[in-house]
Parts: sequence; structure tokens; C-alpha cells
Amino acid sequence: MSSIAVAAARPDVVAQTLARNRLGVWAVVFFVMSAAAPFTVVAGVVTTGWAVTGIIALSVAFLVIGVVLALFSVGYVAMARRIEHTGAFYAYIARGLGRPAGVGAAWVALLSYNALQVGLYGAVGAAAAPVILLVTDVPVPWYLVAFLSWALVAVLGILQVDLNGKILAGLLVAEIAVICVFDVANLLHPFDRVMSFAALNPAAMADPGVGAMLVLAMLGFVGFESAVVYSEESRDPKRTVPVATYLTLGILSGLYAVSSWAITVVVGPANVVQAATDKEVGLIFELAATHLGGTVAAIGSVLFLTSVLAAMISFHNTTGRYIYALGREGVLPKLFGKVWQKTNAPISGSIAQSVLGLAVIITYAAMGWDPLVQLFFWCGTSGGVGVLLLITATSLAVISFFLRERDEENVWQWLFAPVLSCAALLVVSACAITNLDVLLDVSGPLRWTPAVAYGGLAVFGIVVGLAFKVWRPEVYERIGAGAKATLHSAGSAVASHRLVA
Repeated sequence: MSSIAVAAARPDVVAQTLARNRLGVWAVVFFVMSAAAPFTVVAGVVTTGWAVTGIIALSVAFLVIGVVLALFSVGYVAMARRIEHTGAFYAYIARGLGRPAGVGAAWVALLSYNALQVGLYGAVGAAAAPVILLVTDVPVPWYLVAFLSWALVAVLGILQVDLNGKILAGLLVAEIAVICVFDVANLLHPFDRVMSFAALNPAAMADPGVGAMLVLAMLGFVGFESAVVYSEESRDPKRTVPVATYLTLGILSGLYAVSSWAITVVVGPANVVQAATDKEVGLIFELAATHLGGTVAAIGSVLFLTSVLAAMISFHNTTGRYIYALGREGVLPKLFGKVWQKTNAPISGSIAQSVLGLAVIITYAAMGWDPLVQLFFWCGTSGGVGVLLLITATSLAVISFFLRERDEENVWQWLFAPVLSCAALLVVSACAITNLDVLLDVSGPLRWTPAVAYGGLAVFGIVVGLAFKVWRPEVYERIGAGAKATLHSAGSAVASHRLVA
């Protein structure tokens, strides 16, 4: 009896798989771009990049990283056509570099995406409090806003994935529209009435701080890789995942490059570093108030908050699916491999992520820690570096996979593009590790915390994977198998039932 027939005979097993055929190309694009949080990048990462490095050519850095990630995506989506798996990096590294390495990657992914997710509670709370005070004249603590956001994200996390997609679509379209309006206003008001293209000159990248700038530019794209996470829920995943990935990279690269250039035009290339240092996130809104009026600037401030909220929803869904994937295959307890029958959402994984988020909010509120620096900045940057390391490891896995298994892939897909991207990503990853003190704005041993944590988790995961091979071979064989693992388990359960009968 085939696995599919077995699953049909066991509706209780089918209920433990994610919903099929729910997401089209644009729905996946909205999930992926929401995770990148473009408004947050334009307002925060851009100004941070200028302030930290003193290099004005951030537009060039975004375009360079966009090209590197496009090269990476050639092999990445080619592998995605072969492997439908909501665990993405975990599954690809398992299939390319071995199952123990896949388990190591899974632990790194869980820490990275959870750090990105919980860090955003600090951002939304700290950013919303002054806006609420301005509108209502009532002071609101950051953690109250964070808790309300947490409750909304927790509820949406267990509802149908396409409902989440529709909400993200509305938030993202409004967010990008306002960014474009800001860009046009900035370009129409050049400093000293001179349209400067200095920020688009690659020669401006020739500076010792270029390594840190490339890493900060990379952080603006974190989330683009998650199209693969929704492959099991997509319509025609062999088309949806590649198209969504390339669309996201193209839109983000263009948006970031134009927006950062437009700010240098209105402020002046010679002034932008000092302005970013003085105004930080407020720079873009101050410019909007000057050239578009206070009302438009206020709308932008609200959409900045919804940008953070959209990113929280997206990362919550990604994290919940990673937990679900590991529970489904037995790497985590089977409890985490369950979905809610009403929505086919990964309920256990979603609840686990929500519990962690609530614990973090309560802890930071009780201890009086800074939500913007010690929660959003530290966790967000550390999580972004973790994703960068995973992308680099996945680029190695793609090469290894296609050296063993090739079908219709051409030499550009399985060799040249993966090798070029792998070399570039290794350089960027090395820059990230050596510039952790700059990226986190810390000194001393604390700067190595993310690298040590990720390295330790990777080694721990590899050891666990090897232990599975010796003591739980049935789990070891399912590592990286995806939905097939569920169907295989269903077949075994039905066979056992028949033997008993």
C-alpha cells in the first residue's frame, strides 16, 4: 500500500501535515518581504550603517549583497525544486553535508530566528510609546505595547497561513508606498539644488570599514531565504519558491539602494554621516516632516510600527514551522510536530515561540533593561549574523549535494553560481565575526557571545545527530525527509494496526 494511500486511510495523520495549496507567489513574497521589514531597514539599518562605518556608499553595498544573494539563490532554488521542506536550512544542510550537520544547523536556526523574533518586541514597544504619548498625552510603558503585539502575533500564529498572508499584504503595500513617497520627496529637494550621485560611486567602498558595511547591508535582507519555508504550503512550489525568492531580492535591492541614495541627495553626501549619527532612526521622519508635512511624517511613524509588527508575524510563522519540522521528524519531541486540525497551522511550534516571547518581555520589563539596545539591537543583530552563517553553510551544502546528485541542472546552477556565492559569503561571514564589536557596539569578551553560542549549538547538534544514528536509527533516517517522514510514520502505524488486528 503506497504512503499516499496510507495517509488517505488515516485522516488523523493527514491532520498532522501543513495545509497544501494555500499560498501563491505574491503571498509568499509578502511573508518574505515582511520578515525583511523594509521600512525598519531604511529608517534604522541605513542610518546605523552610516553612523558606524562613516562610508556613504551604502547603496552600492546593498546592490553588491543583492547580487551575491541572487547567485546563492541559483543553487538554493534549484535544490528547492528537489526538496520540499518547511525546515529549509536544516533540511538542505542535512541533505548536502550530512544528517548530523543538519541537526546542528537546526539548533542554530532556532536560536537565530527566535532572537530575531523576540528582539522585535523591544523595537515595537520602544517606538510606539512616544507616538502614543504624542497622540493621547498618556505615557505608556514599552512592555504594554509589546504585550499587546505579542497577543496579536500569538493568535495569528495558529490561524490559517493564508489569512496571515493577507494581513501582511496590506501592511507591506502601505509600508512600501510610504517609503516611495519619502524617496520622491527627498529626490525633489536635493541639497544646494545639486543632484549628487556620490553615494552610487563604487570607489567610495574603498575604506577599512567596508566589511562592517557589507554585513549591515546583509542584515537588511535577512528573511529573503524563508520562501522555502512555505514550500509545503505553496501552490506549485517548484515555480512559487524560485519566483518569490528572485522577486523579493529584486524589490529589496532596488528599494534599499534608491532609498539610501535619496537620503544622501537631500542631506548632502558630506553631511549624511553626521546627520545619521545625530538623528538616528528619526532622520527619515524629520526629512518627511520638512518636505511633506507633519501629517505625512506621522503616518510614516505609524507604518514604521506596522513594519515591525509585520516582521514579527512573519518570523513567528517561520520559527513555528522550524519547530514543527523538527518535531515531525523526531529531532524534537513529537508534541512539536502537531498542527491544529482547524487551520493546519503548526500549533505546538507556534505556542512554544509565543511562550518564549512572553518570557522575554516579562524578564526585560522586570529587570528594567533597555528594550531598544539590549533587546532589539543585540538580539536582532545576533540573529541576523546567525542567519548569515546558515546561508553560508547552505551554500556549501548546495555544492556538496549537486556534486552527488544532478538531474536537469546545468553547470551554472550546480557549480559556477554556488561556488561564486559561497566564496563571497565566506568573506562576508568572516567580516561579520571579526566586526562583532562594531555590529553590537560592545567590547571585551562579550563581543564573542554570538559566535560562541552558535558554534556551541552547532557542535551540540552534531553530537545529538550522531547519537540518533547509534541509539535511534529510525529518527536518524527521517532527518531532512520532510512530509515524507509523516507519511512513512503513517504507513508504519497502519501496518502495525493491521498486524495487531
